[in-house]
Amino acid sequence: MEQLTAFAKTPAAARIREAARCGALSHALIFSGSGDGLAAARYAACAYECTAAEKPCLTCDNCRKVIAGIHPDVTFVRDDEHAEIAVDIVRAARTDAFIRPNEGARKVYIFDDCARLNDKDQNVLLKIVEEGPAYAAFIFLAENASSLLQTIRSRCVEFQLAPRRDAGADNSAAEEFALLLARGKAAERAAYLTALEQKKTARDELALLFSAARALFVEALAVSIGADEARAAAREITSRLTKQQILGTIDILDTYRKHCNYNVGVGPLLGGLAVELEDIL
Repeated sequence: MEQLTAFAKTPAAARIREAARCGALSHALIFSGSGDGLAAARYAACAYECTAAEKPCLTCDNCRKVIAGIHPDVTFVRDDEHAEIAVDIVRAARTDAFIRPNEGARKVYIFDDCARLNDKDQNVLLKIVEEGPAYAAFIFLAENASSLLQTIRSRCVEFQLAPRRDAGADNSAAEEFALLLARGKAAERAAYLTALEQKKTARDELALLFSAARALFVEALAVSIGADEARAAAREITSRLTKQQILGTIDILDTYRKHCNYNVGVGPLLGGLAVELEDIL
């Protein structure tokens, strides 16, 4: 439960909740990256099966069964006897998907190591992922989504999982980034954003960075209109930028935080951010 609680605070979890709220959670999901894929998969499975108004609640009977690993409609598709999942196991899952759920709203199939799905396995899955019954849902965990065939990936919504980091590290990175923006040196900003791209920073990590930096600019805005309490970084931002620049940066960071929710390449995303920052700072 601790891992699920931690995952619930991530941008990926926020996307799942919003999609579930709108009734738009895709029937096929990929969780890629080096974050906690099992927590992400269980959280998504809870969202599929949850009976509360705000999904996933993590407390209703269905959610508790998913978390405990005993929900009859949530299946981990595994093969402990072979290096690759035997095609007969995949065929059995495909056949089972046409049997209506026992208790929940969906039949959920979790493939927790897609590196073990060979091309034959995936081609067997393709038809059911593409045209299966409306109640069937599929969750794929892959550190690198390219381990899945493009024909599978094109039918899924991908969530990139950022590595788990402590709050102090997040705050430090956000403060460095926010002060870099405020100090107004275009070359240093460009170098910083280029380094983020070269490190292959995941979109979810960028979303956390933009959100935390935006919070500092909101604090700076409060200082500019008379607030007494604020972090030192927020006070420095206020001393260096006009109120209009602070407001503009808040809007830009919020816009690009939202862009991180879509399948946009990190390079174009950071390039667009750099251009818009030049216009305001």
